[in-house]
Amino acid sequence: MRELGSNLSKQLCFSYYNVNRLFNQFYKESLKSFGLTYTQYLTLVSLWDKPSQYLNELGSELDLASNTLTPLLKRLEEKGYIIRLKPEKDRRQLIVQLTDEGKILQQQVESRLMDCFANFEGLDEDKALELIEQNNRMIQLLQQKKK
Repeated sequence: MRELGSNLSKQLCFSYYNVNRLFNQFYKESLKSFGLTYTQYLTLVSLWDKPSQYLNELGSELDLASNTLTPLLKRLEEKGYIIRLKPEKDRRQLIVQLTDEGKILQQQVESRLMDCFANFEGLDEDKALELIEQNNRMIQLLQQKKK
């Protein structure tokens, strides 16, 4: 890729920075009525997909360290959306499990977000999947550089 110059608007990193910042604002506003942060929402999305997970499995999927994930899970547990269990076989492990309240919340949050995304003119499901695919390619490229 050739050098794009010093113009900020032509910097790929700045484009991703702005998308990230604006997505955070969008989700903060969209999730405010549920009392959820963006990171709490992502945690719940993972649990909606797989309702019972080991802490290390959840942390790995979200790319969050346990010192970040633990207080976040505590708040979700206080809200009644999850429970944390220690399995009898290995008390050192911790299982994070979605509650019935957490399952009910999924329908409410997804409905709210669909309403919010409906206002994005020109962004249909196919376009969204295409963007996700492009972002996943960029993630792979950046992860290869870390190695």
